[in-house]
Amino acid sequence: MRPRFQIRRILYLRPFRPPNSLRLFTQNTLTLTPRSRPQLPFLSPPNRRPIARFLTTERKQWIKDEVWRAGKYTTILWTVTVLLLTIVFGVQQEWLERKFPSPHEWSWITRKDFRSARWDEDHDDEANGGLVDWARTGEAYRRLIKRLEDPSVDGAGLQDQDEGGILVAGIGKTGFDITGKPESWRRGYYQVLMGAARAAEHLDGWVRDRSRNVAFPASVVIGPSNPDPRPVPPGAKSAPREEDCEPAFEAPETFYVRVLTTHGFTEKERVDAALAYAAWLDFKRTPETALEMYKWALDIASSGSQTPVFNSMTRTLNTDAGAPSANMLAATTALAVHHALNANLAVALPIFLSVLRARRSLPEAPATMLSTLTPDEEDNGILKAVMSLITSIVAAPKYPPPPPDGTSPPTRSPKERCEEAGIMTYIGEILYASKTTKTSREDGLAWTREAVDIAEEELRGKRIDKEGKQTCRQCLEVGLTNWTKMVERLAREERETKAERGSIGGWLGFGTEEQKEAVGRWESEKQVIKERSRRASELLSSPTHSPSGSSFLSA
Repeated sequence: MRPRFQIRRILYLRPFRPPNSLRLFTQNTLTLTPRSRPQLPFLSPPNRRPIARFLTTERKQWIKDEVWRAGKYTTILWTVTVLLLTIVFGVQQEWLERKFPSPHEWSWITRKDFRSARWDEDHDDEANGGLVDWARTGEAYRRLIKRLEDPSVDGAGLQDQDEGGILVAGIGKTGFDITGKPESWRRGYYQVLMGAARAAEHLDGWVRDRSRNVAFPASVVIGPSNPDPRPVPPGAKSAPREEDCEPAFEAPETFYVRVLTTHGFTEKERVDAALAYAAWLDFKRTPETALEMYKWALDIASSGSQTPVFNSMTRTLNTDAGAPSANMLAATTALAVHHALNANLAVALPIFLSVLRARRSLPEAPATMLSTLTPDEEDNGILKAVMSLITSIVAAPKYPPPPPDGTSPPTRSPKERCEEAGIMTYIGEILYASKTTKTSREDGLAWTREAVDIAEEELRGKRIDKEGKQTCRQCLEVGLTNWTKMVERLAREERETKAERGSIGGWLGFGTEEQKEAVGRWESEKQVIKERSRRASELLSSPTHSPSGSSFLSA
């Protein structure tokens, strides 16, 4: 029997390839090419090109992973960026709300625009050289007025004082009846109108290029009405052409008259608007029109009094009418300054004297427990102050309570005493500038000295608020300036007189060398003023601006 052989077939098993290794038949095609003969084109097999797979399964998976990872990181980055910007914007708006409170009755967009407009007007850091972009600020106030007067936005409930409203030639529509609005809404509306008036004053004489919507001074416009245009500042846009220009903003009287004719503003708000408009007219050198506006302010301030508050001829305050209101004091003082600036010293002096007499007759400020505390006793409330700070950060800020309407007499607080010092400064200027006699000039100098003493004493007090400090700084600064000018003139006259007497005495042989070298009275006072100015420099460290018309002495 033939033996039966079992034939076993041994399969050739290809070794496992690591997952990330290259495929030899795709990536190493050159190694499969035989090396036994030269690689010449005519000896190579036809249509046999190396095959390479560039998008393998592993590479496709790697690309998918990379795309997913990039999308995930990009989404996270943009989300974090948006959240951070939102937080920064929210913190900024919260800070602006605390610095420039806005009425809660307004819509969110109106409140945001109001805060931005106030910040643009108050923004005076070194980045922009302390300048305000009044074109942008005025446009912001203009948008706010439109939103507040639009019944579909924030002006619901506004009523015309007459059927269809009243139109004034050259001014436009007069004010509304806003008595139905809340007090905070009315106060914010007043701030917007006065902000627009300030922007209009700064944009007086400016034009707007319609083609580019850019504001320029009228002096740089290229056109027939301006044959010699001034060059634009470096870095500014090119000068506009006259045919493309229109007035950049409305006239200031548009907004001042709107405030004066609106029914619903307080007496103080209307008086302040009238005085601001009158000061603008004084600046535009129209004293007759300004005088009528000052009289209008006096009529508004005296409208609530049953007895005559002032003399209708001289405009001096009536002493028999009792203590005048804060609005009457402000209007009368502004009228006196107007007369002084227009060289009507004989009319201004009696008004100033009546105002000073009325201020000195005001009641004293009542003593409070806070005013009797010492600094050491105040330090014990540090924990309370810290808790108050934390509460103010967490809780939403409340709209501040309404300020006094000015219809009641003020008390003799530190601020009012500095106002008295300011009146004394005006009186000293008038007495000195009249130059009737030598005694009159010395009296004016004495009034100025006393005003400086009062302002410095009140400014060094510990119980004076921020507004009072600003008033005292202005008074002290103006008083020192006037005092210096007065003494310098008297010292110059003293030197001239001494030189004349010295020349005559030397020719006749009279006078000694000690008498010739003796320091005069006014030269000695100049040294006193220098010492006072040095001592007051720490009090005048913060920059202040002199009040309008505070000094009218010629240089």
